[in-house]
Amino acid sequence: MYYILHGENELARTEQLNVLRKQMGQDEFAALNTTRLDGRALRLSELQYACDAVPFLASKRLVIVDDLLARFNPRAKKDDAGDEATDEEANPLLAKDLKEYLTRLPGPTRLVFVETKKLAANNPLLKHADAAGESVAYVRDFPALKDSELPTWIQKRVKDKAGTIEGDAVRDLATFIGADLRLLDNEIEKLLTYRGKGAIRSEDVRLLVAAVRESNIFELVDAIGRKETKQALKLLHAQLDQREEPLRLFGMITRQVRIILQMKDLAARGVTLIKATEQLKMHSFPAEKAWKQAMNFSMPQLEAMYRKLLETDLAIKTSASEPIVALDTLIVEMTRG
Repeated sequence: MYYILHGENELARTEQLNVLRKQMGQDEFAALNTTRLDGRALRLSELQYACDAVPFLASKRLVIVDDLLARFNPRAKKDDAGDEATDEEANPLLAKDLKEYLTRLPGPTRLVFVETKKLAANNPLLKHADAAGESVAYVRDFPALKDSELPTWIQKRVKDKAGTIEGDAVRDLATFIGADLRLLDNEIEKLLTYRGKGAIRSEDVRLLVAAVRESNIFELVDAIGRKETKQALKLLHAQLDQREEPLRLFGMITRQVRIILQMKDLAARGVTLIKATEQLKMHSFPAEKAWKQAMNFSMPQLEAMYRKLLETDLAIKTSASEPIVALDTLIVEMTRG
């Protein structure tokens, strides 16, 4: 059986993947029978090798492939006059061979395609899965939440964790963090621990979440931009010493650089701060800070930083580097020269 988990809601997508991981069991053999592959440059022969392997002292194998199916999203085809006409299938031969292989996927193998973006409705592998039916292919879309949906999500998340939260605190959490659900979940955990059995209040959010977190991440990114290796590493490890999860910290840095890059691009095209805030669907508080920070960087500098982040993301996902080591290496490389 194979699974397609796609969409921008990273937290919900990861939680669904963890459900599949738990079905493998918790013993040592589960890890031995789990393989994760980067699909952005994956060859079909490599995928087949991983899927066809016989489970080791277990009944199942789990193969996780990141961002392979996006390669098959059809591209707009232009006619002779240069006008858009129809969609042209991307990688048609690879798509055809992959669809054929999926019909003979070994029974013990659970193949999971994890896509960080929502797949196009006319993606050939998505259509293949729909035609195969739920007994063969499980497909689930995890769309990013809209700002208007955040309050309801926060209230439900707190309730699911057996806590309570006041309305003003919900509003402040949504404002200061935005739609980064991974970060929101982390902050909710900290707030619940801080309040114990009491309801989370606006004062708690402002004390524990807003000022310190926003300031530290902006300061860290600024230090990277100034090529201050020692200062950037000091700020990084200050967060780690406060028990910040390395992967969540990496996600926060990546998110901030991405926002700054988008702000820089929009500013270069003459877009105002107000319009940029609307276009990026951000709250005004973090948007204004990101806009100001974008003015301190050049576009080539931001693009180089983002490339380094993508390389680090790949190294962590493929287990080529431990998260903390990868973060240290990232800071050194981004501040080099």
